[in-house]
Amino acid sequence: MMQRFLLLMLALVPLFALGAAPAPQPNWIATVAATPEGGYRQGNPNAPVKLIEYGSRTCPTCYQFAEQGVQPLRDQYIATGKVSYEYRDFLVHGAPDFALALLNQCVPVQRFFPVLDAIYANQPEFEKRMIALEKTSPDKIKAWQKLPPGQMATRFAEALGMIAFMQRHGVPEARARQCLADPKAGARIAKTYADGAKVHGVDGTPSFFVNGRRTRAFSWPYLEPELRAAGA
Repeated sequence: MMQRFLLLMLALVPLFALGAAPAPQPNWIATVAATPEGGYRQGNPNAPVKLIEYGSRTCPTCYQFAEQGVQPLRDQYIATGKVSYEYRDFLVHGAPDFALALLNQCVPVQRFFPVLDAIYANQPEFEKRMIALEKTSPDKIKAWQKLPPGQMATRFAEALGMIAFMQRHGVPEARARQCLADPKAGARIAKTYADGAKVHGVDGTPSFFVNGRRTRAFSWPYLEPELRAAGA
């Protein structure tokens, strides 16, 4: 009897040594939520370092950050749970920015950042179309800017190829047009923009805030030290 008991205990030793399996790590890159301020946050909502960017999808400096800074930000800081990243709209270039913001918010919350990435990657094409439009149809542009917000956004989206672009990213044309004309979405984006200027003093893009403090950073080499200094 004693021998059988000892054999049983020896068989259980590896189980006790291994202990319980470690809990799976959260996928912070896939953790995305809309915020009360009208932004979209990626990452650990309880991260010790909270990064906010006020950005414009037509801003060349924002494009450079999207191309050079977003991937290391995600890989080294968001994925680890150390930093959360919130994107808020600041419409420095008016109607084209407004149209792209409406269309970006047309997708499900989980798709916001992949589509934001794609919009930035396509910025040179949108810019090329805008330059051509300014050269050939300045009177049209002036007329469109006098239209109600939804109609104005739709005219620019049509002319700059934004509706076709969104179709390639899973948004049917009818749905895209519905989003461009959505007064609630338009009012929400306008409020985010106004609050950025009036409440937070934003006057250009990109503007980065780390734990509520505005930084002077405008690119990844300047922003990363700010994150580290904050404890990331």
